[in-house]
Amino acid sequence: MVRIDTKKTPSVAAVVGVGNTVFGKAPGNDAYDLTLTAFYNALADSGLDKSEIDGIVIHRSPDYQRFCELADINPKLLGTFPAQGRMSGVCIGLAVAAIAAGVAKTVALVYGNVGRTAGQMYGGEGDSYGSGGGAQLFPYGMTSPGAAHAIMFRRHMHEYGTTPEQLGEVAVTFRKHASLNPNAVMRTPFTLDEYLASRYICDPLHLLDYCLINDGAIAMIITSVERAKDLAKPPVYIRGYSQATAFADSTMPPADFWYEQCDLAGREAHAMAGTSHADMNALMIYDNFTPTVLFSLEGFGYCPRGESGPWVKEGNLALDGRYPTNTCGGHLSESYMQGWALNVEAVRQIRGECDARQVSDTKLVHFLSAAPVTTSIIYGAERQ
Repeated sequence: MVRIDTKKTPSVAAVVGVGNTVFGKAPGNDAYDLTLTAFYNALADSGLDKSEIDGIVIHRSPDYQRFCELADINPKLLGTFPAQGRMSGVCIGLAVAAIAAGVAKTVALVYGNVGRTAGQMYGGEGDSYGSGGGAQLFPYGMTSPGAAHAIMFRRHMHEYGTTPEQLGEVAVTFRKHASLNPNAVMRTPFTLDEYLASRYICDPLHLLDYCLINDGAIAMIITSVERAKDLAKPPVYIRGYSQATAFADSTMPPADFWYEQCDLAGREAHAMAGTSHADMNALMIYDNFTPTVLFSLEGFGYCPRGESGPWVKEGNLALDGRYPTNTCGGHLSESYMQGWALNVEAVRQIRGECDARQVSDTKLVHFLSAAPVTTSIIYGAERQ
């Protein structure tokens, strides 16, 4: 596991600009077209000139050199990361660490893909996504990330009595949120009965338990708290960050739902931020599949272990619930932007820019990502 100092420390970095493209299908555009659009939108949002960008972190967009050439920039710091969505939080952590160390002053993080236009499939014969470690399970039908999450949820059902109706509440709630988001790809609400009637992809998971592969791009600009003071938008401080990994014996789906990693990353981020669960106004949970939301809520301590099903059914994730979650619609309904759109939504919620889906008086938002690389980021309106 990766461990960091758990002492409460003053924020050293803040998000000062965010930008995105429309999501969906973008024929005639390649990943560079989309990432450049998001990059320039984030610059405009921040009020910065691109000459001030001395760090670039690229996630999934094909080639760092070509992107920088097209953007006409020569960054001092450069990082590039593989396609897995778990890397979105890692990229943000790198930017904060670079700023804290004085290696860079202002870092742009850029993500983009044309997965829908390209017909990208996660799993099945010929799939090259991920580490390749799971290939030994292919002969048994475990040919996709969805299959792994299906078997994990089946275990959760067996151990804790969690029901499909409880799981479906996640998908129904996030679609309601997406109906209020003009940029969401899927905005038509559905009922729990309609969810249960949707076709199975990998029993017990239905079509509506899966994320939406689309074309799109996101950019975030992070700088020092000193530089953030006089820019176009109020800074959103990165109050806490932590990361934990679960690589040992990681070929098989974990029997403990990444609880140990979630608990560690959550506690360390809260300790750094000087916050508690009760302080959070909203949550952004990496929702590649609906069961991940349940595992994250339990692992990060927002509800007791084994009780996420009834807890979610009580409405705690809704806009008027205890912890409004994935207010943009998340990966399940807005678009699968591999964590990035959720982090952007956290920033916009704290800025008060979310219109009909705005959570009132939002000061603190927690981004949670449960995976073999678990990340935990706490955003705040104020520097502690």
